[in-house]
Parts: sequence; C-alpha cells; structure tokens
Amino acid sequence: MTTLVEGDRFKDVMAAVGAPVTIVTAFDGDVPHGTTVTAFSSLSLDPPLADIALSENSALLPKIIRSGRFGVNVLARPQEELARRFARRDVDRFAGADWYADDGLPRLSGCTGWLACDVRQTVESGDHVLIIGAVTAAGRSARTDPLIYMNRTFVTLSSDSATTPASTRTVS
Repeated sequence: MTTLVEGDRFKDVMAAVGAPVTIVTAFDGDVPHGTTVTAFSSLSLDPPLADIALSENSALLPKIIRSGRFGVNVLARPQEELARRFARRDVDRFAGADWYADDGLPRLSGCTGWLACDVRQTVESGDHVLIIGAVTAAGRSARTDPLIYMNRTFVTLSSDSATTPASTRTVS
C-alpha cells in the first residue's frame, strides 16, 4: 500500500497553484447564503458542467443539496474584501453586498462571470464533497481581471501575465 503524503506538505504544494476566487451561492427559502470557494473548475463543455468542492462541515452544503441548485460568482480584481467577508463565519455575509436574484439564485454584482447550476452529482471525497453541476445559465458581467488565490494571498494577473498582489494593485 502506498503511503500518503503529509497534509502540510500537500497544502504547501497546492498553495503554489493559482485558483479562481468564487463565491458559491444558494437560496434557503427566500434567504440568500454563500461562501468563498477556490475549489472550482469547468469540467465538461458537452454537456456544460462545472464542479465545486465544499467542506463536509460547510453550512452551505445542505442548502445546495436541498435546493438542488447553486450559483458560482467568479470574483473580479476589486472584490478581495467581498471574498474575505464570505470566508468568515458568524457574519451576515450579504449585508452591504450588492446582489440580486438571477435565474432563481443569488448573484453578486460586479463579478467577472457567473454560472447557474443544477446539481447533477455529489461525491464524498475525504473531508470534502465534490458537487458537479449542469450549467443552466452563464453570464459575463464585468470585463475586469479575475481575482486569483495563490501562495496564500489574493493576486491578479497583469497584462504581462505576472502575478501582482491584489491589495497593492491600482484599480482604474
């Protein structure tokens, strides 16, 4: 049997892999819920599928399972503070956030892109649950650089493809 690598070593390697910063959303009745997620990717073009991974302890997970739907808000460069707020627990994450309902899901304004997904499959994987969603709607609402999480900090990609810390980048 192969021995698995230590968790800290794995985390250190994965920190060097840039990931898009998203806020995954769902409604529980009429109440919007969301959390910051970097474990997001496109999975298939035919049919269009996207996947997210949530901690098995995520408060959002049962809301997505119950509703059968989730939204993916791909954050733009100036939305670092929004990413931080939605990553915190025990706060009203939507307080002061500019959002609206679109295709029956909470959609945040000013994002680089947005997807609406119907849950197609869930897979329990270690301490996370992989959720595969069939993309039912997609939109590009801002033509700004996406926010990226890499080396344990928020960065953006400049036009010359070099990474720049998001908080030091001048937004025009």
